[in-house]
Amino acid sequence: MAALLVAEGHEVHFVGTPDGLEAKLAEEAGIAFHGLRARGFDRSHPLSLVTSAAVIAASTLRAASLLRGLSADVVLGFGGYVSLPVGLAAAAKGVPLVLHEQNSVPGLANRVLSRWARAVGVTYEGSIYHLARPERAVLTGNPVRPEVLSADRARGRAALGIDADAVVLLVFGGSRGARHINDAFVSLAPTLMGIPSLQVVHSAGRIEAASVAERVTSALGGDGARYRVVDYIDAMGDAIAAADVVVARAGATSIAEITAVGRAAVLVPYPYATDDHQTLNARAVAQSGGAEVVCDAELDTERFRDSVMRVVADPGRQRDMAAASAALGRRDAAQRVAALVTESGSKGEESR
Repeated sequence: MAALLVAEGHEVHFVGTPDGLEAKLAEEAGIAFHGLRARGFDRSHPLSLVTSAAVIAASTLRAASLLRGLSADVVLGFGGYVSLPVGLAAAAKGVPLVLHEQNSVPGLANRVLSRWARAVGVTYEGSIYHLARPERAVLTGNPVRPEVLSADRARGRAALGIDADAVVLLVFGGSRGARHINDAFVSLAPTLMGIPSLQVVHSAGRIEAASVAERVTSALGGDGARYRVVDYIDAMGDAIAAADVVVARAGATSIAEITAVGRAAVLVPYPYATDDHQTLNARAVAQSGGAEVVCDAELDTERFRDSVMRVVADPGRQRDMAAASAALGRRDAAQRVAALVTESGSKGEESR
C-alpha cells in the first residue's frame, strides 16, 4: 500500500511502534519510519486503561509535532493502537484522515477514529455498521502483497516439489503455526493419504515442524512421501496458487490472500480473536460459497474430518468454491485504498 503511493510519486512516511516489525519492513521498502509509543489495555485490569491513556496522550502530542514538521496532507490509519495518537493529532490539526479496516468487526482504534475520518475503506460490508459515520465507508477489500497477485501455480508446485497433476492440500496456521490444527492433521493424515492423487503441504511453524513431521511419519507407518511438513513458507502466494484446497485460520491477511488467488478453503477461526472477528471473517467467505467453516472446538471431531474430505475428494466442488473465492477477492484493493488517500488529500488541499 505504502509502496504503491510511493510509486505514484507521493512522499510517504510510516509511523509505528519503535520495537515492532514495521520498523524493519519500512526500512527494507525504503520508506521513512517514525517510532511512536502506543499501548493497549487489558479489560480485566482497569488500571491498565489509565496507563494506556497516558501513553496515548503523550504520543498524540508527539504525533501533532510530527505532522506539523512533515506538513502532512493526509493521514492513513490501519487500526493498530499506534493509529490512535496519529489519528487524534490529525483530527485536532485538521489534516484529512482516512482509515482502513481489514476485519469484519472494527477494532477500538478505528471505531474511535471513524467519527473524524473523511473516508473508511472496509473489507466486509458488515463492518460498516460498526463505524461512527457509516455513510463515509467505502468497500475496498483488503490489500495484499504484489507477490501474491503475481502468484503462479506451476512455479509454486515446482518450488514445493509437487507433482503437476496432483491434488494439493495446503495447511497453515500463520507464521508460527497453530498447535491445534497441527494436532488435528497428525490424526487426519492416514485418512487423507487414502486419496491416491492427494499431496499435502503442511506449514507447521518453526517451533513444532520437526515434531509434527515425526508424528505424521509415524502415523503413516514411515511412508510420508506425499505428506510434506515444513516450518515456514516464504512465497505464500505461490504456495496458495499451487494448492487446490487450503486449510487455514481466518485472519484478515490469510483470507485476503486466499481470495485474491481464488482457492477453495476450509477455515478454522482462531477462537480467542478480539470480538471473535475471525469467525465473522470466515462466515463472509462461506456465505459467498468460497469456504467451509469449522470452529476450533470441532477440530478433533468427525465434522472437521468430513469437511476437509468433502472438499479434497471432489474436484467439482473445488472448482465451484475457487470461483466463488476469486469473485469475493479484490485484487485491486491497494489501488482502491490509495485512491481514497489521494482524493482525501486533494480535497484537504482545496479546503485550506
